[in-house]
Parts: sequence; C-alpha cells; structure tokens
Amino acid sequence: MATVYYDDDADLGLVQSRKVAVLGYGSQGHAHALCLRDSGCEVRVGLAEGSRSRAKAEAAGLKVLAPAEACAWADLIMVLVPDTVQRHLYASDIEPNLRPGDALFFAHGFNIHFGYVTPPEGIDVAMVAPKGPGHLVRRQFEEGQGTPCLVAVAQDASGKAWDLAKSYARGIGGTRAGALVTTFQEETETDLFGEQAVLCGGVTALIQASFETLAKAGYQPEVAYFECLHELKMIVDLIYEGGPKWMRYSVSDTAEYGDYTRGPRVIDDAVRAEMERILVEIRSGDFAREWVAEDDAGRPNFNRLRAEAREHQIEQVGEPLRAMMSWLRRPED
Repeated sequence: MATVYYDDDADLGLVQSRKVAVLGYGSQGHAHALCLRDSGCEVRVGLAEGSRSRAKAEAAGLKVLAPAEACAWADLIMVLVPDTVQRHLYASDIEPNLRPGDALFFAHGFNIHFGYVTPPEGIDVAMVAPKGPGHLVRRQFEEGQGTPCLVAVAQDASGKAWDLAKSYARGIGGTRAGALVTTFQEETETDLFGEQAVLCGGVTALIQASFETLAKAGYQPEVAYFECLHELKMIVDLIYEGGPKWMRYSVSDTAEYGDYTRGPRVIDDAVRAEMERILVEIRSGDFAREWVAEDDAGRPNFNRLRAEAREHQIEQVGEPLRAMMSWLRRPED
C-alpha cells in the first residue's frame, strides 16, 4: 500500500514560516498562490513584465514581481510554468538567486528527472503535484475540502525536505484529501505514459478511428459523433465515480457483454506491445529528448500535427452539434 499523509501528519507552520514565490499564474499557479495566501503564507507571484496574467494576479490581491525578483526574495520557489520553459527560466532567473537553505519545488518531475534542471547542493528539491486541474484545487480548498496530491523529494539537503513538502501540500489543501508518497521518476514516467497511452493520445486516437470507421461505412457523421464521442463523457463519469464495475452495472447488459467480448479485440496484444514500446521511450528519456528538440527547433512537427488535428472531420461535425447543447460550457467562455 502507498504511504499517504493527512493534515495531522503535516505542520502548516513550516510553510507559513517561508517566503514563497510561485512562478506562473496559469491553472496551477493561481490555485497554489491563492490557497497558500489563504493558509497564512507570505506569497509573491513571479511573472514577466508582459504577462497577461499580471493583471489577474494583482486583481486577486497578490503581489507580483518579475521572476528574478521573486526568486531573490523567496526561500521557497514553486515552479509552475510549462515543462519546456522551465530549463530556460531556471538558467536565467532561478539558479542565480538560489542560496543554501532554499527550497525548489515542482508540480511535475519532468525537468528534474530527465536532467534539464540540476539544482546545486544545499537546496531542498521536492514535488507537490495535485491530481486535478487548478480550478478544482482552488474550489475544493474554498469549500473546506481538498484535492489529492503526490509528494516526492529529490534532494533533502536540510534533512527536513519531507516535512516542508507535507506542509506545502497542507497549505494548498492536499493533505485534507491525502498526499500520496511517490518519487520524481515514478510521477514523471507514469504521468507521461498515462497522457500518451490513455488520457490524450489513446482516447483521441480511439475516438477518431471509431468515428472514421462508421463514416467510411456510410453512416451519418453526426450519428457517428454522438455514438463515438458524445456519449464517452457518461461512461467516463461512471468509471470516475465507481470504477469499471460501476460503469458496467449502470449500462445495459448488451453494452456490458460487448465490453467483455469486443474490448479485448480492440486493445489486443499488438496494442499492448505498442504501449510497452511507448513506456520504453519514456523511461529511456527518448521522448523527453524528442520533445525538447522539437521545442528548440520552433515546434514545426507539433504545429503541423496541431493544424491537421483541428481540420479533422470530427471537429467540423462536432461544432454545430455542440451548439445544440445548451448545457455545455464553451471553451471560449
């Protein structure tokens, strides 16, 4: 069984005694900064002068500084900018302002695990990674509850890095629900694998392939959209609430029988073998090197793939269908 920490295991006073710089004010950044402030912590948000998020952070009552200034002021720095930005920000603004006794925190282990950021000795390096988007972290905190999180320590220079990580997790509400102990390696590799094999890559590829199969066979694309994409939310919600057995209890016996007998034909030995190859690429660092090189080159392949995906028939069919659904929250809202 995993080790899980709760409020009684965490001393909130530890993070309250630190000067915390939160670098970034996106989904996670705004949640961390606001929750820490409301937990009695002294917080500064580090944002570039031209950042569109500066006005939002200031309107929320937070003090905003340039990243280098925030790092120089702080003795605990939480890095919440995109993976591909972190190594550049570290070299320009974080590393020059690190002092012995400081703590460097992350919400994802990518740059530490794959060696794109290498903090000096004398610095605590830890991770507090909520298992939910920032708006959920913030909403749960405001409602007196919490979002489960993962905690890890990569470098315990002070001998108290674990205590500080638990304290930080409590400051954002994580230990109300539970902070599960992991490692930078485990979090990074499982996170990348989950995104690629299931949550993003696997799911979207499965949806598009099934949609294309029905459309190619002559069925109306609109009906194919409903059957292969629209109804997925209902199934995922049921699995989310109670696992596969709750979903199978809730659907028809016909659907359940099709699940047992046809699902393994779709996810067959060839698919499992490909999943294993994907995991090998992640664990070896090949995927990280590929992605960093793609970013350094200006993302030509990424931009091409993004443009092609946006022009897929399923996007053209789905837009007018979603307009029929008054209950949907539009992406631009």
